[in-house]
Amino acid sequence: MFLTMIVEAIRKHIERCGKSRYRIAQDTGVDEATLCRIVAGKACSTETADILLKYFGLTIAKRGKKAKR
Repeated sequence: MFLTMIVEAIRKHIERCGKSRYRIAQDTGVDEATLCRIVAGKACSTETADILLKYFGLTIAKRGKKAKR
């Protein structure tokens, strides 16, 4: 579940960053076919997610629990 949310964030950045998948692949070393799979909504390895998170300057932050009323 958590990896799915991360991959979704990466997918959005791939689509909105203004760079081609070819350029991202060249910059990161992540295969262009893998980028295509991510854009299509498929999963990727944690290693690939880590590379792309760093590339896009994204971080993972733990959310605090909501206070009960």
